[in-house]
Amino acid sequence: DQGRDILSALMYGARISLAVGIASVVLSVLIGVTLGLVAGFFGGWVDTFLMRVCDVMLSFPAILVALLIAGVGRALFPHSPDTLAFGVLILSITLTGWVQYARTVRGSTLVERNKEYVQAARVTGVAPLSIMRRHVLPNVLGPVLVLATIQVATAIITEATLSFLGVGVPPT
Repeated sequence: DQGRDILSALMYGARISLAVGIASVVLSVLIGVTLGLVAGFFGGWVDTFLMRVCDVMLSFPAILVALLIAGVGRALFPHSPDTLAFGVLILSITLTGWVQYARTVRGSTLVERNKEYVQAARVTGVAPLSIMRRHVLPNVLGPVLVLATIQVATAIITEATLSFLGVGVPPT
């Protein structure tokens, strides 16, 4: 009625939330997939240690950990510019989100490492890192992509909650 474009106003208002959500999910995927591949492929004490760290991280609610990290970051840098607040917010959401990727990738890697094509690559003398990168990683990315799309929405909700509580990035 007043000649305003609702789509452009919606896109303008969502840019901060989408940037924080996508950046935190990308970092969570990088950390979680790397640690999950290493834990699942090598096993042993590496797997045990990384999965106990995941268990500890999962024992705390993600919003409380994000609130703690963002609050400490805000307290350490009280008069910081918004770019630092973006970094603290992305870091806090990343540190609570990587665990799901690590556990998902570890489970898929445990299945994939015992398949015939991985055993054939191992017998022919291919290095373990090359096997993980060329053979195992492409086959475990399916569940990761599904989890990442869901995690973007969760990260946006966490960012909005932290902003509402006055800890996150102030709304523009």
